[in-house]
Amino acid sequence: MALILFVAFAMGCAGASADQEVQETITAAAIDNGALAKAVFAGGCFWCMEPPFDKLDGVLSTTSGYTGGPEENPTYKDVSYGRTGHAEAVEILYGPSRISYPQLLEVFWRNIDPLTRDAQFCDRGSQYRTGIFYRNEDQRRLAEESKKEIEDSGILKGPIVTEITGGATFYAAEEYHQDFYKKNPAHYKRYRTGCGRDRTLESIWGPATH
Repeated sequence: MALILFVAFAMGCAGASADQEVQETITAAAIDNGALAKAVFAGGCFWCMEPPFDKLDGVLSTTSGYTGGPEENPTYKDVSYGRTGHAEAVEILYGPSRISYPQLLEVFWRNIDPLTRDAQFCDRGSQYRTGIFYRNEDQRRLAEESKKEIEDSGILKGPIVTEITGGATFYAAEEYHQDFYKKNPAHYKRYRTGCGRDRTLESIWGPATH
């Protein structure tokens, strides 16, 4: 716990007074020794996938970006037109001693429509597909187990089409996409409401419990 707090403090200082390379070095060292970990999920528009994770105790940050495609350094323009094979996704930096990967998976599932292929809510195209992009064998196993548990529960009215994929590189999106729901709350609310995201989620999973 002390190490996680130190890392969080150091990252905050780095953001204010040091360059990105220093911040990345601090994070990488914490990941190597197990104090921090990363999870990558795709659930349609990445603007809408940051809020449910940001509010969780143990999550240090969320980053909107692109993953699952072969091209290096994709741009929003190319991804949004479906030219690169990437999906919009979020990368979550978290402390495993405070929140577990299965807990993150639970939040992920209940914030997506896992029954619809290559689309989410009002957005259409493979760039809006759902996916769990695991970073190691343990995450793969836990993702497969969570999927099976949901399938066995009978709560869903069809088969899960969410992909579970490893080895994909994550690329951070342009700065104006980061924390969009905080920077542009009115725009974000209009989009989320107009897209029918919450209405559809409730029809799939039932009323939200948190």
